[in-house]
Amino acid sequence: MAPLLQTRDLSLHIAQRDLLVKLNWQVQAGECWAVIGKNGAGKSTLLRCLASLREVDAGEVLLQGTNLKLWKLAALAKQRAYLPQARVDAFAYTVLEMVLSARYPYQDTHYWDASEDVQMVIDALALLDVSDFAQRDVRSLSGGERQRVAIAALLVQDAPLMLLDEPANALDLAHQVSVMNLLAKACSQQNKAVVMVSHDLNLSYRIATHALLLMPDGTHLIGEKSAVMNAQDLSLCLGHTIEKFEHGTQTIFLPQAIS
Repeated sequence: MAPLLQTRDLSLHIAQRDLLVKLNWQVQAGECWAVIGKNGAGKSTLLRCLASLREVDAGEVLLQGTNLKLWKLAALAKQRAYLPQARVDAFAYTVLEMVLSARYPYQDTHYWDASEDVQMVIDALALLDVSDFAQRDVRSLSGGERQRVAIAALLVQDAPLMLLDEPANALDLAHQVSVMNLLAKACSQQNKAVVMVSHDLNLSYRIATHALLLMPDGTHLIGEKSAVMNAQDLSLCLGHTIEKFEHGTQTIFLPQAIS
């Protein structure tokens, strides 16, 4: 069986700089991948390529064994969901309408919202603790509230592959933990695959099964999180000394204090 997502000799460049050189990578159903790197390392650029929103500079991306370029948009929308790092809301949609729009790929020949779709949205709003905002204008929400609405939309799109660029961005601590737990359960209980960019090493390690480290020179490290997310490699990846500690059942990463 083909991997859910695969890259072959994938290379990305910005101007004259190599962001990523010949990435050969596979993502299987049920896996949760943390993509880690410094600012400007190419994390968001990679995610956009995987979502078919940017052309690769060399190599190819395959989704379920088929080159991403060959997928029709309607079919692709049922296979991968994408959460960007930022968004702009230009229109006065309600939260309910905004999340319900994520069900559009499944409407096929009917032009109204099925009761099953509405129920999926109601359930997702409850999971993300935004049910009380259902009739609110999305433009009236705080950054953290809007982020939770966006994640609710991602969940109701019900794609087997979820690509998330800093999903914990703007969230308070309690919602950071609850969102990460939702993503972990999507992998372990629904057999979905998650690829997420995150700057929070501790939250990433808590839910990830694997990690992809984008190194400053365009090289990369791939593997299970316990092998890849070690102090030495993370320090090289992030350009600052990282210390790793075990506290009970938890693994904790801390940057070395600046003297």
